[in-house]
Amino acid sequence: MTFWRDKPLAEMTPAEWESLCDGCGKCCLHKLRYADGSLKMTRVSCRLLDTETCRCTNYAKRKQLVPDCVVLTQDSVGKLDWLPDTCAYRVLAEGGDLAPWHPLVSGDPDSVHTAGISMRGRCVSERKAAQLENYIID
Repeated sequence: MTFWRDKPLAEMTPAEWESLCDGCGKCCLHKLRYADGSLKMTRVSCRLLDTETCRCTNYAKRKQLVPDCVVLTQDSVGKLDWLPDTCAYRVLAEGGDLAPWHPLVSGDPDSVHTAGISMRGRCVSERKAAQLENYIID
């Protein structure tokens, strides 16, 4: 089934919408926005991100537990300049198609990790990081 090719984001069911997340963990990384508007990504993740599975440990209550957590919606996706280029939500909003490593295409929930797209093993929880500037991703 290729609903992502047949439906615009605004017409997707909640289950279809949620299935677009590839589990890369990149949207859960802390970002630094500077006065000049530039943006730097860090390897520091939200405290709720399981850094091995790249999934939220309390997805249902994430906004309550982390008030500045951004919940993606059909309306917000096109406005978030910090979403990674590989993010399915961003790719589809910009008229693209899912990558071959995306779990919906590959049929394998680990394909995002084996393709090296995810942050598995490459990020550190904010509980263990001292200064964000020390973890900037170039």
